[in-house]
Amino acid sequence: MQFETFTASIHDNNMPPGLSVYLQSLWYDGKDDWHKAHSLVDHLNDSTACWVHAYLHRKEGDLGNADYWYRRAGKTRPSVSLQQEWETIVKALLQWPNI
Repeated sequence: MQFETFTASIHDNNMPPGLSVYLQSLWYDGKDDWHKAHSLVDHLNDSTACWVHAYLHRKEGDLGNADYWYRRAGKTRPSVSLQQEWETIVKALLQWPNI
């Protein structure tokens, strides 16, 4: 799936079928539903879920918690805008098979 198709689906309020839980979380975040986005990944412990979880806590403004999840994901908190980070994560996940 192309990034533009993913973002258009957010504006059309029509989640594409077959999205991974990680992309579902970011889709809901794109809809400004932080709580739904968080609920999809907060119980997962793999590195991809930790990356999405870290971003969500950064967005929430809880930087200490975000940094914990970035460490669990093997990443550091980026210095880019939240929108840029969201785009980076979505684009990366759209290119991964079965993610």
